[in-house]
Amino acid sequence: MTMNDSAVAQLAPENWPFSLELLPQPAYLVGGAVRDALIGRSREYLDLDFVVPQGAVKLARAIAHHYQAGFVLLDRERQIARVVFPHATVDIAQQEGASVETDLHRRDFTVNAIAYNPHTQEIIDPLQGLLDLQQGVMRMISPANLKDDPLRLMRAYRQAAQLGFTIESNTQATIRDLASHITNVATERVRVEIGYLLATPQGTPWITSAAEDGLIAPLFKNATREGFKQLAAVDSAAALLAKTWPSLEGRLQEYVRDTIKTTWLGIAKLACLVHPQPEIAEIELQELTYSRAEIRSITTALKLSSRFTLTNMTLREQYFFFQEVGIAFTATAVLALSRDNLVEAMSDDKLQSSYASLIRRYLNPDDLVAHPTPLVSGKEIIIALKIPASPVVGNLLMEIAIAQAEGKLSTPTEAIAFARQLLDEGNRQ
Repeated sequence: MTMNDSAVAQLAPENWPFSLELLPQPAYLVGGAVRDALIGRSREYLDLDFVVPQGAVKLARAIAHHYQAGFVLLDRERQIARVVFPHATVDIAQQEGASVETDLHRRDFTVNAIAYNPHTQEIIDPLQGLLDLQQGVMRMISPANLKDDPLRLMRAYRQAAQLGFTIESNTQATIRDLASHITNVATERVRVEIGYLLATPQGTPWITSAAEDGLIAPLFKNATREGFKQLAAVDSAAALLAKTWPSLEGRLQEYVRDTIKTTWLGIAKLACLVHPQPEIAEIELQELTYSRAEIRSITTALKLSSRFTLTNMTLREQYFFFQEVGIAFTATAVLALSRDNLVEAMSDDKLQSSYASLIRRYLNPDDLVAHPTPLVSGKEIIIALKIPASPVVGNLLMEIAIAQAEGKLSTPTEAIAFARQLLDEGNRQ
């Protein structure tokens, strides 16, 4: 069988970061790249997986050396290595078994068990994966393959969400039977799959389904049925906020950090799956090996989401709110809105009156309540007032920032005078 013209074009070697001539014959492209090309699904980042009969690590090292690209040895025993290019990743693995067909029989799902020979443009599909692609079905190759790497249990839901597929009934029943094996997988690997499901509304019904099938409870022990229902409310809240303030949509899809691939929408959803008390949630998240930044963001959202419903916050209270919420503002706002009765019943007018003040301040980079711009530094305070470095200096800077936001101060000279006044009043008490 050969690929159609559009699929061939998507996988054309001229689009690769290295020359086809460097691949031996035979060599096979496998996995997600082949699957996505067959269904016309484009990829922003090129991720290619090859299998070769022998010498996989040596081949990967040679390609990396030729192009001065990065080289990572992924598995010495199984002979798997990675070549990292600026805009692509190429994994090269030793073929398992005597033939590529044998190798494909050891994979997870039929749609991922299709190989493509770039030298001949031939497609190898011993498990009828192409038919399952056409029908939009995730079908296991065998229960033993899923049990061999239990992370595959979770991948079924993640890939179904990403591809818009369904999970074949016998496959889903097998996943339920094997669900307890998910505890044999490193927590970090499972968290990656969960992160994909939390990042988009398309993942919400699938993480709920995974929970119903027993895959989530071993990790999120405090997750409740109501918590999973709230995930959909978070999606609705995010859509409502984006409709009213379009710039928030992009911010919700931003990562917590470049090195932490959890989105702010994902942070709001994680807050639905942990204990509602921030102190308990923090311990729970530490056990799940989430990063400090993720834990701080989730517990902040849990702690401060109720403040959004306070309609009579003073300017001083708003200042402290923004200082405390920090970069977790968008996740906190979405979580707050998802908990404010039923999102579906909220009118735009109510959204404006309840949330507009804080959100508008946040979106305005010149707002001195949400984004204070210091008139003076701590060092300048120390020199001008002839006082030692101490917490007093920090308190003076805070009071200056609040007075500036209230319109009482606008120059460094006024700020120093105000600080001196506060210091004198404190000394007289």
